[in-house]
Amino acid sequence: MQSGIYVGLSAQMALERRLTTIADNMANMNTVGFRSTEVKFDQVLSSIDNDISAKVAFVSQGNDYLATQSGELQQTGNPLDFAVKGDAWFALETPAGQVLTRDGRFTMAETGELQSIRGYAVLDAGGAPIQLDRNGGPPAVGGDGRVLQDGKVVASIGLFQADLTKGFLRYDNSGVLPSGGMQPVVDTRETGVMQGYIEQSNVNAIGEMTELISINRNFESVSSLLSSTESSFTEAIKTLGGSQ
Repeated sequence: MQSGIYVGLSAQMALERRLTTIADNMANMNTVGFRSTEVKFDQVLSSIDNDISAKVAFVSQGNDYLATQSGELQQTGNPLDFAVKGDAWFALETPAGQVLTRDGRFTMAETGELQSIRGYAVLDAGGAPIQLDRNGGPPAVGGDGRVLQDGKVVASIGLFQADLTKGFLRYDNSGVLPSGGMQPVVDTRETGVMQGYIEQSNVNAIGEMTELISINRNFESVSSLLSSTESSFTEAIKTLGGSQ
């Protein structure tokens, strides 16, 4: 009977974990370049009293991953706004190291350095800050990321990929700090840079609200089940105690 209580508590912990990610997603539904967080839960089997034939299924603590679908593109006409086409990221140099982002709202510093709106340097494919000519003409960027000023190639915006299943941390500027490092994109047939566009958050507000309602109902059901199990357990103790 105790195993039923442990399973119920396990389910509540999983629901709370998912509730936290939904709250974060909803808070960033209007954040440029934000990718929503999902949680994958696995079944964990535990033996009862070392009896390998008696197994109880619990829910794992869950592993976070990012939803891979792209957000809606918004045309701005700003020559320093960029969006990533395909499964790739821009890279920024930050105090925490190199960070991936889909937020392509860039600016040009007084020194000509291409920066994010938070002042982080945008990197080329080699991991070096991108330097533009402050006195040159408006930059024109091709799909492969090459930046031209006055008809001459002056830089190239780097695109990167990373295996985020190995873990990641959220960072400023809709960024993620991958645990396993990042690699520059070599094949640009399915990836590229779009100038004059920005990518909106990929959070599906309706879907998140629907799941939130479902989670609340499931939490109430599990709570009711735990309360019923606890009452039965208490009654059993009283009955067994009174029979002696």
